[in-house]
Amino acid sequence: MNTKNKVDITDNVRLPQQDRYNKLLQGNKDWVANQLAEDPDYFNKLSKGQSPEVLWIGCSDSRVPANEVTNTKPGEVFVHRNIANVCVHSDMNMLSVLDYAVNVLKVKHIIVSGHYGCGGVAAALGNKQYGLIDNWLRHIKDVYRLHAYELDLIADKTERENRLVELNVVEQVYNLCKTTIVQNAWKMRSDLEIHGWIIQLDSGFVKDLNVSCSSADNLGKVFALGEHYTAIDQ
Repeated sequence: MNTKNKVDITDNVRLPQQDRYNKLLQGNKDWVANQLAEDPDYFNKLSKGQSPEVLWIGCSDSRVPANEVTNTKPGEVFVHRNIANVCVHSDMNMLSVLDYAVNVLKVKHIIVSGHYGCGGVAAALGNKQYGLIDNWLRHIKDVYRLHAYELDLIADKTERENRLVELNVVEQVYNLCKTTIVQNAWKMRSDLEIHGWIIQLDSGFVKDLNVSCSSADNLGKVFALGEHYTAIDQ
């Protein structure tokens, strides 16, 4: 077998991949240089701590980064992201972020931000199996179940998906309001608000769903928690 002109396919794959990786490192250097050109003391100030007033709970989609969407700087928005911006009462990761943001950073606004064209929401409306993520998508399917009558009346597939994107954000806002973290904070202070947004990818603009909450008044008696702990078995 003549191997003189043999091409190593692995090398052909590795080189572009390495180039992409090196581009990230170079991008960091460029970013640092640009920041220092604007403010030589920028990183000294950034390293002293953070005091954001906003907690952003958004989708992991690469097209919807919180700082770019809101034109804010590092240090101004505390961020948690997952597939389809879901807020689940059993998700210790999300709850830990929420607790730190509310009780340590003392944020004043929590924004649940979905976006049209969300792949997680589209997948939840179908029956295809994807693997482990199917268990996560069940939370979105539960949102569909709550609003099935309305959604099933929407004939257009894209419009139906977009409406579920909106309803999913509404339900996640409601889920945050039901947490002990938020309700206990509301008992202590009146400057904490939760909002629901949709990012419109085709324009870049944010759509406020006008579902902002600042108290537990409208949660219903089984979700609005009282002052004292009572043992269930009493």
